[in-house]
Amino acid sequence: MGEGETNAFPLIWTQQSPRRRGLDREKITAAAIGVADEAGLDGLTMKAVAARLGPYSPMALYRHVHSKEGLFDLMLDAATAEVPLPGEPGGDWRGDLRTLALETRRMTSRHPWFAVLVHARPPAGPHMMRRLEFMLAVLVRRGATVGEAMTYAALIDRHVLGSAQQESEEARQERRQGLDDDARLYAAIATLRELAAADGRLPHLTEWLTHPAGPTPEERFAIGLDFVLDGIAARLP
Repeated sequence: MGEGETNAFPLIWTQQSPRRRGLDREKITAAAIGVADEAGLDGLTMKAVAARLGPYSPMALYRHVHSKEGLFDLMLDAATAEVPLPGEPGGDWRGDLRTLALETRRMTSRHPWFAVLVHARPPAGPHMMRRLEFMLAVLVRRGATVGEAMTYAALIDRHVLGSAQQESEEARQERRQGLDDDARLYAAIATLRELAAADGRLPHLTEWLTHPAGPTPEERFAIGLDFVLDGIAARLP
């Protein structure tokens, strides 16, 4: 950013919304989340959100959210508000963080766009900051410094949101390539097995492709979360 330049759009949390009957930020945000849930981020346009709300123009929405980035921030914070948050940490720090991670995962399963969008926006919404504050409080009570707690919280969220983004993209590609149909999926695996067997240097991969098996996505997530929590535990006092 050059000298004298400022952000084109200040954070939505610093801007007022006009008081007008029939339309407000909450209604706009709910409509935008509905559009994104159904059509994905590619289908999330101000025109689509306005059409979902009724007889409003996209410009009418901008008077409340100011920019599409402002709408993104409102959506992220509203989705985060769906994650149950205790009033204060309990006596089991691992249990607190595990529950929060699992509840966040459930929220991202309802809103697949969240894991993609959250990396592009600052976590400045009130619900997003309260969620982070809870994670920091849990870890600081267990003996971590604030700086260490911030690092550990980021690692947990990287696992939660990274897993959600990967699974969402995998599901999208499976639908695109027709692999959400069992017969086509098994045929694709059989093709890979033949390629691996023909190579002659991939015995373990060939064996797995012959009888593919493994944990469910939920079980894989839990295994990874345990790895992260075990690593944090090893570093706490």
